[in-house]
Amino acid sequence: MDDRMTANRDLWNAWADAHVGSEFYDTEGFLAGRDSLDSVELEGVGDVSGQSLLHLQCHFGQDTLSWARHGAKVVGVDFSERAVALASDLAGQLELDARFICTDVYDTLAHLDGERFDVVFTSYGAISWLPDLKPWAEVIAGALKPGGRFFIAEHHPYLWVFDDVSEEIVPPFLYSYFDSKALRWDEDGSYAAPNSGIKAVSYSWQHTFEEIVGALVAAGLRITSLREYPYLAFQWFPTMVRGEDGFWRMPEGGPDLPLMFSLTAVADE
Repeated sequence: MDDRMTANRDLWNAWADAHVGSEFYDTEGFLAGRDSLDSVELEGVGDVSGQSLLHLQCHFGQDTLSWARHGAKVVGVDFSERAVALASDLAGQLELDARFICTDVYDTLAHLDGERFDVVFTSYGAISWLPDLKPWAEVIAGALKPGGRFFIAEHHPYLWVFDDVSEEIVPPFLYSYFDSKALRWDEDGSYAAPNSGIKAVSYSWQHTFEEIVGALVAAGLRITSLREYPYLAFQWFPTMVRGEDGFWRMPEGGPDLPLMFSLTAVADE
C-alpha cells in the first residue's frame, strides 16, 4: 500500500465504528431482518440460492450478509480491519454462512486458496477508491468459476465532472472527465455519519466508462449487460429528491443526467 491507500484504510477504520451505529445503515433494523440490497442489485445479480458469492470492498458486511439471507454462501473482502471485525460479529449474531477477509482488494486471490465463485459482486462507491482498475478486473476474472458472473452497480462516471456540493439546480462543471490523477479530500465526518467528528485526508480516483469496461474485457470477461439510470441509490447533489422507491433523482427543472450504471460480465466456460 502506498501512503494514499494507507490514509484511506485509516479513514475507513474510523468510519466503520461510526457507520455501524448510524441511522444511515440502521444496523438494528438490519439485524431484525431489513434487506440492505436494492432492486437494481437484486435484479442485476439474480437468484443466488445455493451459489457462492464473493463481495469485494464489502465495508462492515450488511450487503454481503443480505446475499447470505438470499441463500448464497458468501465471502466478503475489505481492507479495513475494523470493518471486517464488525462484519464477522454481525455474521455470528445472525448465524449466517459467511466469512470475511481483511486484505487490499488487489491481493484478494492470494487469500482464496484457489476458491472460485459463481458470483462476484461490488456496488456503490467502491471503485473510486482504487487507483488502477486493471488489477481489480484481473482479480474478478481470477475469482470467477467458468460461466460465473460479475455484477457492479455504481455511481455514473459522468457525475465526477460536477461540483457535488453545489446547491444550484444545474450544477456547474468542476473536474475533467478524463483526469486520472488522485483527488485529495479533507474529510469532516462521513456520508453516513456527518456529525461523527472524524477528520482525515482521503484520496479517490475517477474512472471513465472506457477504463471500467476496457479493464474487464482485457481481463477476459464478456460484457452481457450495461444499463444507465436517471436515479441513484444515494444522494449526490444537495438538490436531489428522494422518491418513494428509495432512489434519488434530480429536482424538477434540473438536468436529466445519467446518475448510475450497472454492468454484468461473464467468465466464458
